[in-house]
Amino acid sequence: MKIAVIGAGAIGGYVGVKLALAGNDVSFIVRGANLTTIRRDGMKLIAQDGSEHVARNVRATNDYAQAGVQDVVVIAVKAHQVEAIAGDLPKLLGPETLVVTMQNGIPFWYFHAHGGAHAGSVVKSVDPAGALMRSMPLGQIIGSVVYPACELIAPGVVRHVEGDRFPLGELDGTKSERLLRLSQCFEAAGMKAPVLDDIRSEIWLKLWGNLTFNPISALAHATLVDICQFPLTRELAADMMREAQAVADKLGIGFRVSLERRIAGAEKVGAHKTSMLQDVEAGRAPEIDALVGSVAELGRLTATPTPHIDTVFALVKLLARTLEVERAQLSVRQIGKAA
Repeated sequence: MKIAVIGAGAIGGYVGVKLALAGNDVSFIVRGANLTTIRRDGMKLIAQDGSEHVARNVRATNDYAQAGVQDVVVIAVKAHQVEAIAGDLPKLLGPETLVVTMQNGIPFWYFHAHGGAHAGSVVKSVDPAGALMRSMPLGQIIGSVVYPACELIAPGVVRHVEGDRFPLGELDGTKSERLLRLSQCFEAAGMKAPVLDDIRSEIWLKLWGNLTFNPISALAHATLVDICQFPLTRELAADMMREAQAVADKLGIGFRVSLERRIAGAEKVGAHKTSMLQDVEAGRAPEIDALVGSVAELGRLTATPTPHIDTVFALVKLLARTLEVERAQLSVRQIGKAA
């Protein structure tokens, strides 16, 4: 298949390499150091066992028109970056092109084909003016949930920490032929891509951890295992998750695992830095609104109190604002150790 991956960060790089090594025609839509490196050296994936896999037969461009019409477009930028690419996206699309959204958190399309009292609502935390709901090809979107943990350790180089699941689903819950073909493509590349008839419930299951562990890790500069094994932060995470579960329940979402099992799963990942902590340490804008602000917004929409979520949201938003104003990055290092 002809596949464009927009963004070559941790997840985009991982997915692109896997798809390319399986024989797909992959183009990375990237810029800066990633563009230069991938053009020169290809895209490298360091597997869990330390083995290195390089996809040299890939294209890298910052010109959407040059990439041309694709069979599949994987949007692998963060939620707050999607609006910036929406204007160029049509250059990659034909009438049958599938658009796979790989953003964490509540997606901009959440209430499209949703049904019920909130059908067609705009999630302002991720789509403030409703521009994405108006401009994106909603009928061509396939929802996905990203479970692998990866790190971009250098331009054009991704390290795979753990996980290989990318559940996929149509927004209206149907199991279409196009969805099955996409799943088969991912499976052939060595990824698990189960087809779901309720992608929103899976989004909430992943978000259940993201909305808690990401901001807590960014604020405390702690890994997943640190948060889960420190009683105060473990309980804070549990309180936030209980609030989120109450919001989800009002939207008709059920969780197939218990709260304690979800926390235990995060603990099992070990000394992994969340994407939000990685962003804070690198001086990048963290993905806050889609992960935390959206749940607080849906709490208001459903008249569900979210005091712990609101507090953590305020703190991490202030941290992000401070880093932006100061043009700074923030990390912990040993006393006496050079920066």
